[in-house]
This record gives sequence, structure tokens and C-alpha cells, in this order.
Amino acid sequence: MPHQRQSHLATFAFILSALVLPSVAHAQAYNCAVPADLPVPRADGPSADQPQRLLPIGSYTLAISWAPQYCHGNARDASARFECGSGNRFGFTLHGLWPDGEGEKWPQYCRAADILPAPVIRENLCATPSAQLLQHEWAKHGTCMSDSPKAYFERSTRLFARLRYPDMNALSRRRLTAGQLASALARANPGISADMMRITANRQGWLEEVWLCLDIQTRFARCPAHQGGLAPDKPVKIWRGAR
Repeated sequence: MPHQRQSHLATFAFILSALVLPSVAHAQAYNCAVPADLPVPRADGPSADQPQRLLPIGSYTLAISWAPQYCHGNARDASARFECGSGNRFGFTLHGLWPDGEGEKWPQYCRAADILPAPVIRENLCATPSAQLLQHEWAKHGTCMSDSPKAYFERSTRLFARLRYPDMNALSRRRLTAGQLASALARANPGISADMMRITANRQGWLEEVWLCLDIQTRFARCPAHQGGLAPDKPVKIWRGAR
């Protein structure tokens, strides 16, 4: 089937790129097979804790998640079956492209969001391996940025596809600080510097996400002071699973 052929081609492309540039990973869906029967997400919308905010956009954040750590803590959850089971394997995945405000608050849930069409889910499931997360990203963030989910996800996956990655397996075996990890990611991506990203970790210090800061033209830019994340001198550990 076409989607199976595409997943096989993606795997081949990763292997080929690894042979050409062994120190830099060009793809993060190491193995991804989209099922014939797609999960149907539930509706997502504002709540008392997460209200609608209609604010002007001042910049953006591209958030990527470290899948081995996510699966370490969530592999038994039914919602994680596609990402963490079924023979699939991921490195970094796309959490989402978020609009930031002109200050510390950001716009969210700008209008009601319909359930995502199956073709949109199918096209994006190997970048963001959760139908429910795709629905959430469109509802919370995409509705503030685009008139259609297809256009929103094309924009975010285009930015995600440009990223390159250092040897995360080798880094996982070192004593590492957030600043050193950011510098390693910056070296793999000419034009991006360590101060254009924030590293986040759980309470035990294990890497969860990298947030890359972008300006209003979606060009990578220095992060604002309020962006959060670990201080550069804070230790961070990388879960690599059984590898």
C-alpha cells in the first residue's frame, strides 16, 4: 500500500544518510509504519485551566520531544501504543509549532477545531506519532496560526524536517549539561546557536524536550529570558532504552 511504501522509503533514507554522515542523523522516524485503520481523536478545546486567549503573535517555538524517554514512562498506556510499540521506533518527534505572544502570555484555542481529517493524520503520524496530540496541537496552537490543519502541519513539519541531530547514543553515555547538549545540537545545525534553544527535563534530570525559538518570520532566533528550560550548567541525562 502507498503508506507502507512511504515508510519503507523513509527507513531507507535514514540508513543512507547515516552512511553518508555517521555523526549526524537526518531522520528521526527510524521505523514508522502507519496502520490502515487510523485512531480517531476526541475533540479538544479550551477549559478553565486552559482558557481561550486571543493575542497577537510575536514569535514562535518549535518543540521536539525525545521519544525514548517518553516511551520509558508511558509504554503501557494505550495512547502510546503507536509511538512505543507496533514495531515503530523514534528518536526526536515533533511536539508542535507554538505561537508565542509579544510578552509572556501566548494565544491559544483561537477558534473551535473540528476533528482532524484522516488524510491529515496519516500524513503527519510519523512526525507526531499520536493522533490525539495532533488534534491537540491543531486546536490549541494551529487555530491561532492557520485557516486549515493541512497548512498548519505542513508549516511545522517543514521546520522539523530541516533539523539535524548529533549522535544521541554517544551523548547519552557522557556526563552532560543542558548547555553542552544545546551546543551539540547547534553544531549539527549551522545557523542555529545554543542560545536559540531551551532544554527541558523531568524531575530526575532526564531529557524530555528541546524548544527552538523562532522570530515572527519563523527564522531561528535567540530565546527570550522568560522561555524557561534548564539553566545551561544543569546536568541532563539522555534515556536511550535498550540500545
